[in-house]
Amino acid sequence: MDNFRLIAKNIDVSGVLEQLTAHPELWNQYTERKAGDSPHKAMTDIWVRFRPKAELVDTEDYKTPHIPEWYPSRRLLPDVERISLDMLAKVRGVQLGGVLITKIPPGGKILPHHDRGRWHAEFYNTKIYVPIQSNPDCINICEEDKICMRPGEAWFFDNLKVHSVENNGNVDRITLIVCVRVEP
Repeated sequence: MDNFRLIAKNIDVSGVLEQLTAHPELWNQYTERKAGDSPHKAMTDIWVRFRPKAELVDTEDYKTPHIPEWYPSRRLLPDVERISLDMLAKVRGVQLGGVLITKIPPGGKILPHHDRGRWHAEFYNTKIYVPIQSNPDCINICEEDKICMRPGEAWFFDNLKVHSVENNGNVDRITLIVCVRVEP
């Protein structure tokens, strides 16, 4: 398997799950990732860190350079910040980029797509998935490789390649996505 690399195990994600359960109002505060023909239509998300919202006026603003900031959800999800900073250190990153939490319901899919041509995806060149909740029938796909990621693991993959997710199980798949700039 060439497209996925396990970088950590046994991460305590129980606090994140408790914090998410306590704050369901955080889901779908921003729906831009689901707009139009987005491959992300079947999911909901929480933006924890990204470009300042005031700078996101039109669709081109998502493609240009920026310095990410923490969103208000950070205060209600302190374990997300802890894990994100741990991942930054784990990969010896030089800068923390966007931090998102995604939820794919049973039967939901993230359609095949790549993130090439987007400044954030290319500048923050290391994308780490930390499953918070999953099931054995939830499959991440990157090119020809398929993997079932377990809660508490951290996985790297190149999101500039074609990738997708299928949740064929009966439980929501919830994943923390941490974007990091790593110097070559």
